[in-house]
Amino acid sequence: VGILANQPPHNCGSIVCDASDKAARMVRFCDAFRIPLITFVDTPGYMPGADQEHNGILRHGAKLLYAYSEATVPKLTVVLRKAYGGAYIAMGSKHLGADRVYALPTAEIAVMGAEGAAAIVHKKKLAKLSDGAERQAYLAQQVELYRKNYMNADIALHEGFADELLQPGQIRSRLVEDLRMLSGKRALLRVEKRHGNLPL
Repeated sequence: VGILANQPPHNCGSIVCDASDKAARMVRFCDAFRIPLITFVDTPGYMPGADQEHNGILRHGAKLLYAYSEATVPKLTVVLRKAYGGAYIAMGSKHLGADRVYALPTAEIAVMGAEGAAAIVHKKKLAKLSDGAERQAYLAQQVELYRKNYMNADIALHEGFADELLQPGQIRSRLVEDLRMLSGKRALLRVEKRHGNLPL
């Protein structure tokens, strides 16, 4: 199998231009030789900043999205921890045709992190609070509520972003079971075409 994973100790697991190209190349290699893909997700998103924008993060990120969506081999995904925004979608999500997506109880599938989201959603209320300690207490309360209501793995399961919640000890056996089940997977083309239009 081909294994793709984010590396949290490096850039917090963020996806940068070079990482997008590297991952897209891996996905296309595996698809070309009918090698199943397993993706382990732990990413806070695409790397922000002017440097990445000038280097074309949108174009490079699109390569990864395209590669996953076009791949017809068995695709299994495990969300370990963070899976935020567009980077979650790019890392072998249900939206891009993953056959199975599992989440650990520690998974956080959301648009963005709780701290950033709470600060944006409650910006007006926070601006009205003059006392710094009171503001921090209110923000901490809203962060906790956001985590509870939007970021837990049960919600991801309920919303269809994951197929099942697994404990860490169940991952290996479930992936092996799925790979056996999907070993005969074949793609049915609805429209005859020579190839897609890869974003270059």
